[in-house]
Amino acid sequence: MTHDGDHSLIRRVSWLALQSPASFESYGSHVDFAGGPQRCVLYIKYAKIDSWSRHLILTPQNSMISNFSVYVGLWLSSAVYALNNGVAVTPPMGWNPYNAFFCTTTEAQYKSAAQSLINLGLSTLGYKYVNLDCGWQGKTRNATGGFTWDTTQIPDGIPALASFIHNLGLKFGVYSDGGVFACDAVGGTAHYLGSLGHETSDALTFASWGADYLKASKAFGHLTSTAAIEQFNVREDPARWPASDVGNSWRISNDIGPPASWDNLFRIINQLVPISQFARPGAWNDLDMLEVGNSGLTAAEQQTHFAFWAAAKSPLIISTDLTNPSSQTLGILKNTRLIAVNQDPLGASIKFMRRYTNDHDVWAGPLADGSTVAIVINWQNASRSLTFNLADAGFSSASATDLITGASLGQLTGSFTATVAAHGSMALKLSNGVRAPAPQFTFYAAAASTNTLAGGASTRVVNGSTTVVGFVGEGGTLTFNNVDGGASGGTKLLSFDYINGDVTFNNNACSNCRNAFVSVNGGTPVQAQMPISAQSWDILFQGYLLSMPGFKPGKVNTVQISNPSAFAPDFFRLGVA
Repeated sequence: MTHDGDHSLIRRVSWLALQSPASFESYGSHVDFAGGPQRCVLYIKYAKIDSWSRHLILTPQNSMISNFSVYVGLWLSSAVYALNNGVAVTPPMGWNPYNAFFCTTTEAQYKSAAQSLINLGLSTLGYKYVNLDCGWQGKTRNATGGFTWDTTQIPDGIPALASFIHNLGLKFGVYSDGGVFACDAVGGTAHYLGSLGHETSDALTFASWGADYLKASKAFGHLTSTAAIEQFNVREDPARWPASDVGNSWRISNDIGPPASWDNLFRIINQLVPISQFARPGAWNDLDMLEVGNSGLTAAEQQTHFAFWAAAKSPLIISTDLTNPSSQTLGILKNTRLIAVNQDPLGASIKFMRRYTNDHDVWAGPLADGSTVAIVINWQNASRSLTFNLADAGFSSASATDLITGASLGQLTGSFTATVAAHGSMALKLSNGVRAPAPQFTFYAAAASTNTLAGGASTRVVNGSTTVVGFVGEGGTLTFNNVDGGASGGTKLLSFDYINGDVTFNNNACSNCRNAFVSVNGGTPVQAQMPISAQSWDILFQGYLLSMPGFKPGKVNTVQISNPSAFAPDFFRLGVA
């Protein structure tokens, strides 16, 4: 099918804290104990929200909590608003044990990591938060109903651990859950405590322990309130939340690991495409914790991972064992040029500019000093000479600095070519740029009567007024007829506006993207790997660019879209320049 009409999702459970559950229906939780600790999956059907009169209740009164984070946020159909609490004006930086130790982290390991942030010079670069993750909670409440901790893993207690971290000049973060139990079980049966029914008292307890940061997930029910911790990191579909008091950051994806993999990075990068523009001071897209220093990624892949996360303004949360990190790991984590990009006061994320399918991506975004950061990702599995066309970042010329090495590249005109490792990247700061002229497109509606829809391709109306063509692929084709090749024909720049709501939280052949195969005048089809446009099937992505040869002069050309083995996106229009 071209889309899931009821927008059902399977996703990791997170803390959804709405004043009313009217905006969604919970289809229930599924717990999978196979192969290790519990992973929680929630089946959710999102309903349309016609009025924003129902508000989130995650607004602390006279709050001492300043940083709040909710897990697995995604998909913007309207603006996302920051929790205006005066903190997280730049993305949080710190350490979390999950990717290194999962739910078995001990008090000694937390203390060791905190001390390592100091000893390794990481804290002076901004890595300030030491955040608990799963496994610290107790399994039963105390006699007065208060929250407890696991005395085996945290023998001296959470308040003492918080004091230790604070005495080092660092900040202390708590991980919690809004259900009866936390998401990760002990031995598949015994459950860590959740906060359902104890929301206010637990939030006050966390604050009394000295927590500065709360990462909130959700399993086994709805959490309905919170109170006073410093930084909030929101983790469940906050993009659809109406209220302005939401959170300082939100996870956009399923877990990056463990284990780490290049496929996980590709999946998460595609998920950022429709929502990158919503990052700003106090409100950050959280691409998940860093895998730098862990197995599963090559050195080049780790460098790409860090550079992209930094430029996307994701929180930079180290999640590796800091007992004896390699010089390579520290070199990546301590790159002051990329940290400066991440902490840039403008707070603007890079955005998706151009994809050369199976070759390279170009992402770019502005910095406060008027310069631009560009990230060019080598998708190929081999080291090679890679050319970056400055026009893909909007420039004809610019002065460039290599943000990985610090080298000045001088004045670039037209393009820049360098040797890039397999799955490596260029990370460039472009200054004093001269803007390239914008392409001038002639647009053709996909649903125009002059086009040919065959093999099951058909139209549908979106949002009551916009007609798109879907069921393209698996035998269905969309052919634009009478397309103008201009006076001389040849190679043209095509622009596609489409809808792709085919979201996945696991890796597949095209994770969070769909393939379209484009042919001009019956020529060889060219693959175009088109990222998701949103979670739903009613939001457009505008301006996916593809250069195609084979045009003839005049209005005699055809452009056909197909896919022999899967569905392509739904198409709104084609532009030709």
